[in-house]
Amino acid sequence: MSNPTTWFEVAARDREAMKAFYAALFEWKLNDMDEMPYTVIDAGGEGIPGGIGSAPDGHPGHVTFYVRVDDIEASLARAEDLGGKRLMGPVDIPSGQIAMFADPEGHEIGLMTQTS
Repeated sequence: MSNPTTWFEVAARDREAMKAFYAALFEWKLNDMDEMPYTVIDAGGEGIPGGIGSAPDGHPGHVTFYVRVDDIEASLARAEDLGGKRLMGPVDIPSGQIAMFADPEGHEIGLMTQTS
């Protein structure tokens, strides 16, 4: 079975400015989460869901997509075996876990497990 793309994310240096930009540009409804400094994008039920978060200090930010997997550790190990590099995680989030790796060219890709 294939692993579907389930989420996209904008990690911004200035999350509030990016929220205003994307809401105005695409008319997305934005909902701030209570559990963490993160904003969920509501595109009206079309396309894959996404969010806007803050880039780590000193990081230029990125846009990435997340792929749902059954085993994050196994997927990170496989990415490393194929020439990728673990960047973070796994990290617990309200709906499961996330992790990130860089592919052999340095593109940042997310992995996600979902418990709910």
